[in-house]
Amino acid sequence: MSTATTPDHVSALKFITCGSVDDGKSTLIGRLLVDSKSVLQDQLAGVQRSGETDLALLTDGLSAEREQGITIDVAYRYFATPGRKFIIGDAPGHEQYTRNMVTAASSADAAVVLVDATKLAWSDPALELLPQTRRHSLLVNLLRVPSIVFAVNKLDAVADPALAFAHIRGALQSFTEAAGIQARAVVPISALKGHNVVTAEPGWCGYEGLSLLELLEQLPATPAETGEAFAFPVQWVEKFSSSSDTSQGRRVFWGRVATGSVQPGQQVTVLPGGQTATVAQVLDHARRPASLQAGHSAGLVLDREVDVSRGDWLLAAPGADGGPAFQAVRELRTTVAWLDDEPLVAGRVYWALHGHRWVKAKIKRIVHRLDVNTLAEEDATELPPNAIGHVELALQEPLATLPYTRSRVLGSLVLVDTASHKTSGAVLIH
Repeated sequence: MSTATTPDHVSALKFITCGSVDDGKSTLIGRLLVDSKSVLQDQLAGVQRSGETDLALLTDGLSAEREQGITIDVAYRYFATPGRKFIIGDAPGHEQYTRNMVTAASSADAAVVLVDATKLAWSDPALELLPQTRRHSLLVNLLRVPSIVFAVNKLDAVADPALAFAHIRGALQSFTEAAGIQARAVVPISALKGHNVVTAEPGWCGYEGLSLLELLEQLPATPAETGEAFAFPVQWVEKFSSSSDTSQGRRVFWGRVATGSVQPGQQVTVLPGGQTATVAQVLDHARRPASLQAGHSAGLVLDREVDVSRGDWLLAAPGADGGPAFQAVRELRTTVAWLDDEPLVAGRVYWALHGHRWVKAKIKRIVHRLDVNTLAEEDATELPPNAIGHVELALQEPLATLPYTRSRVLGSLVLVDTASHKTSGAVLIH
């Protein structure tokens, strides 16, 4: 079955687990791997501790993670059921590793936010969620992860599981309504014991819905952004190939179609150069002639030689495909998830990466900071590490962008420190 005709609920689902520290994210993934028979016997033998299987060790692969008993980096694992293939990202829960979680969420189809029932005052109907649960929920929502599922874990370890789940579910519903988060479901589970993870247990904790895995099998994959005008970030330039049957002796510009679609005869504009040309040929990943849509890798051959380098964009020319020309702008209103150890302050200059293009970006103004506990917008002169806020940027060179709500690729930037070259911020364009 080709990708173009594969239904969203059948194609592979890429999801992450996130939440606070020790909520059981690694254990949950270990449970999914074991119960779906995706772990070999020798792997299981290697994660034995005191005669018992430590499921978390199946994903905590770094030596520092095993020594400390925490997740530091994002660990990706693969498994499949008869109905679907999955790619799981186990994101760190510690606040200082928020940058790793943001990286994983930026390309995810779904996020499973774990909530540890044992850490909450579950007997209180007005209980407060942990700040990191709120922060991760806000981040995955800001990063436009299409499906968000809350999994209330460790309910086997509380005295009244049904009451605990009812109160925690109420707190999550109040929080998501206030934050404007559309949650797919709130599911009670025990990752350690396996309750309601793979097989549904009707009535457990007063819950009558699908198990977590059954729910994941039905979630849609992220649709390609085919409704926007054509945009293509050039990743690699193949110089004058001798294969004249495919490139006609001209350079081939390789990359992945970000938005829209491309076919021969289409007019494009080069950013930043401004030249226009016509697409003479479109090649797929196997160098076969094709017409391709967003999400697919492509090689483009133009009808004439124009100045195009890695980092440039090929965009739909004015009026092409019935769509408007992209407006290249130097001023951006954004939401920033700040990941650096040093606070973000107005006046500083960073490298901004958009597609494969680097430009200098100056922090023009910090409009406000978002309080992750109250969701209030507070006046601020700086953003401390792991804070979220609205920031105005001034670019040295213009970029063609779209709001992040319309395009994950054209609507996002990465800020990089010019001296240390550390990733400093994840930027979502308004």
